[in-house]
Amino acid sequence: MRNVTRRIGLVSASLLIGAALSSAATARPFTPEDLLQLRRINAVAVSPDGQRLVYALGEPDIEANTVRADLWERDLTADGARPRRLTETPDDSESSPAYSPDGERLFFLSARSGSSQLWSMPARGGESVQISNVEADVAGFSPSPDGRRMALWFDEAPDCAAASCPDTGDADGVSPRRYDSQFARHWSSWEDGSLSRVVVYPFAGGRLGDEGTVVSRAAIGNTPTRPFGGGEQIAWHPDGQSLFFVDRTADANEPHSTDLDIYWVPASGAVEPEVLTGLNEALDDQPAPSPDGRYPAYLAMATPGNESDRQVLVLRDLTTGETRRLTEDWDRSIGSIAWAPDRESIWIVAADRLDTALFRYILAEGRIERVSGAGSIAGMLPLEDGSVIAVRSTALSPPEIYRIAPDGEMEQLTQVNADLMADIEMPTSERFTFAGADGDTVHGIVYRPPGLAADARLPVAMFVHGGPQGSFNDSWSYRWNPAAMAAQGYGVVSIDFHGSTGYGQEFTDSITGDWGGKPLRDLQLGLDAALEANPWMDGERICALGASYGGYMMNWIAGNWPDRFDCLVNHAGIFDLRSFYYTTEELWFPEHDFGGTYDAVPREYERWNPVNHVGEWRTPMMLIHGERDFRIPYVQSLGAFTALQNRQIPSELLIFPDENHWVLSPRNSLAWHRAVYAWVARWTGENVSESGEPTEQ
Repeated sequence: MRNVTRRIGLVSASLLIGAALSSAATARPFTPEDLLQLRRINAVAVSPDGQRLVYALGEPDIEANTVRADLWERDLTADGARPRRLTETPDDSESSPAYSPDGERLFFLSARSGSSQLWSMPARGGESVQISNVEADVAGFSPSPDGRRMALWFDEAPDCAAASCPDTGDADGVSPRRYDSQFARHWSSWEDGSLSRVVVYPFAGGRLGDEGTVVSRAAIGNTPTRPFGGGEQIAWHPDGQSLFFVDRTADANEPHSTDLDIYWVPASGAVEPEVLTGLNEALDDQPAPSPDGRYPAYLAMATPGNESDRQVLVLRDLTTGETRRLTEDWDRSIGSIAWAPDRESIWIVAADRLDTALFRYILAEGRIERVSGAGSIAGMLPLEDGSVIAVRSTALSPPEIYRIAPDGEMEQLTQVNADLMADIEMPTSERFTFAGADGDTVHGIVYRPPGLAADARLPVAMFVHGGPQGSFNDSWSYRWNPAAMAAQGYGVVSIDFHGSTGYGQEFTDSITGDWGGKPLRDLQLGLDAALEANPWMDGERICALGASYGGYMMNWIAGNWPDRFDCLVNHAGIFDLRSFYYTTEELWFPEHDFGGTYDAVPREYERWNPVNHVGEWRTPMMLIHGERDFRIPYVQSLGAFTALQNRQIPSELLIFPDENHWVLSPRNSLAWHRAVYAWVARWTGENVSESGEPTEQ
């Protein structure tokens, strides 16, 4: 494979597809603009009687660079009922809908008053009223089952003696930030000294009381945990007199620790929270009490410091204190849980090969059965009739709300993007397996454009997922979308290499201490297998693309597989593991994957360090990074760009000053897609020179 540039210019998708695709197709191909204009289901709630559901629907506006959400309702008692809009505030959004216990009111968050506060409206629509007025932005809420209290969570200074205090700011007007502990910044923001805490307010007459009680203060950490914890980490006891919450102690060990614990506290705050999981030094998360309140279920890991350890379903008896690990012998890691109302089973969502599926754990039998088919399930809400409301997607179809019967039969309840997708012909996909590193079975997916002609020979894009303990499974993505890339006229290949999730913990753990070993071999073998099985893909015109660990792999490929690809796209990839270790924040991640701190085991880091192989680099590379990415700081891309430029390798650096590890805003996302597609098109044309310019036909 020669490493030359084959440029056809910054062509449109229709020109790139060209004569290789059948002219018989009448629908148009899927475009980045289509992807970014799709409406997004953000949250779902079901009324206590199971007759109605409400969801927040985000509507992107590329011109305004916003995603504004309104609340919609759907009648569950009528077949084919059409959803109706409950709110419409042109300048504001509503989020996190929840019904009152009696089903008469609908609660939600909105910033229409200037800050994020809790609002209420009649459940079937009507005038909204603000019912909270705390000094901070409310991040979330949960009404007690008896309707007498409301739990709110928001950020506050640890020394705030009241439930909520005004922000005093920097009184001396000095701009430097001061830190005396390691978590100076986290994910995408500098730490400001605040902690997220749970405050319980009395609730009567449709209003919150003026005085709330901080029930999580004694835990001295963030509840919910930062940066991604939410309402799944807070749960009321069914009697409404107490609640459970998750916390990780905010101390000097926090950057090294995955030890989340579950606490139980009276709603009155009269007693200090009781730690229910203190004996486990690994993660304990997502408390879910049984309908009778006696048995909180939760998820637990076993290995401290391993953020990708298997999550097992655990049941605790609050009367006896006994705990049982119910799925210890099931080699899948659970993502979320919910009790069936009849208390006979617990619903589970877990990655299973290329799907994220719905399972049922039958308590009396200790048996697990898979209920859903292909695709990915999220947002699970069990109903009294034994069915489940869930959000489902595939890699070729964006998320919609479904009702899933106990036998797996699915009823689609929403079609939020039917009008936007009506004239689009989507690509198709096919799953495949091959013998990967060590002879293990490895899974992947090939995507092909619609209307593929019999004699087609299309260029190829190989997607490499991040994590590295992750998956490019059969689910929708608004960022790395294989269907959108395939629609540009490419065969797209994704491979769940060693280290991927959904194939058992041994397979996931196999990447530990082996970042550039078995995963690279899997990519090599998987690409060969995909090309052999799909002769319409032109293996002489191929680019590889990846983000996070996938970006690391682009740097690793550049030095260890340098002559295979015509170009690389590296989003937020690690270039130098030494500097990465000393500038990232969640240190438990590299310390687990490489066996210790950098100073303790430098050889383990340097063994898989891309910077050590720059001398072999010769493949053109595009580098993309957000300046607010503190997980993998943007200097990693700067370093790789310097290496490329010094070696006079064609390269581009695309920096987003206002983005973090991901590119999230509509305008930036559109710019990302256009830049990436143009870069790949530049190097996969039929006739170009090594400089990337067109040659004579």
